[in-house]
Amino acid sequence: MLLKRLRLTLEMIKFEHSVFALPFALTGALLAFRQQGFHARSGAVKLAWIVVAMVAARSAAMAFNRLVDADLDARNPRTRMRHLPAGLLSRGFAWGFVAVSAAVFLFAAGRLNPLCLRLAPLALGVVFCYSFTKRFTSFSHLVLGFSLGIAPAAAWIAVAGSLDPRILWLTAAVTFWTAGFDVIYACQDYEFDCAEALASVPRLLGISGALWVSRFLHLLMIVCLLALVHSLSLGFLALAGVGAVAALLIYEHSLVHAHDLSRVDAAFFTMNGWVSVLFFIFWAADIFLRHSGV
Repeated sequence: MLLKRLRLTLEMIKFEHSVFALPFALTGALLAFRQQGFHARSGAVKLAWIVVAMVAARSAAMAFNRLVDADLDARNPRTRMRHLPAGLLSRGFAWGFVAVSAAVFLFAAGRLNPLCLRLAPLALGVVFCYSFTKRFTSFSHLVLGFSLGIAPAAAWIAVAGSLDPRILWLTAAVTFWTAGFDVIYACQDYEFDCAEALASVPRLLGISGALWVSRFLHLLMIVCLLALVHSLSLGFLALAGVGAVAALLIYEHSLVHAHDLSRVDAAFFTMNGWVSVLFFIFWAADIFLRHSGV
């Protein structure tokens, strides 16, 4: 019974979508190793705890979001069959999952270094805060973006024990990327947001205007990535990775139109998974080759 509820909880929080932000966090760690030096054994342990912390924080945040939005989800035709509104999971079990995930995150942060542990409650505050923002600000998409964007900076701190301001270019890039695809996703709920007086860019500007905002946010992502390449003196493969991300984002936006949102899932889930994975592959290769002197 417990295993079944745990499986349902992982379905509820879309556990597999940890792939969205995790590659950017790992890139932040590799960039810090590039500056600090990499020792195979200790470096592998650091990376393992970073993965645990990242997945635990996201799991806690997603379950918390489902709890906060359960009543809204029950009234929304698109989401009324989610696990909590449909009665597949109890709120008590979901709250327990949030508590355990948060505890795992705090433990992992403590295993990384003292600064990570001190900052961990603040990080949880940021990711939990997002769940309330759609009730009072159209900038909720940027808050969600920042919730994911702090991951690469946190990974840098985990490795280096301090923050290098240059990594904030990657934080900004992930923030704009996430906000951009969240605006696309929110277009599906335009009518519901209007009816419930929920704040979102689609409700504020209409679907057509929201899609233009999404394009602009993704343009800002590319600018931030180029700034990071320059500030850290990265090489050709990192630039090629930025080019690959830009190409994927252009294709993503070609899938969605104001009069046709039928391919939002492909744009949101499939394309953004490829964005993060390909970005990591190109940048990890650049870091490895330059570290090896190739």
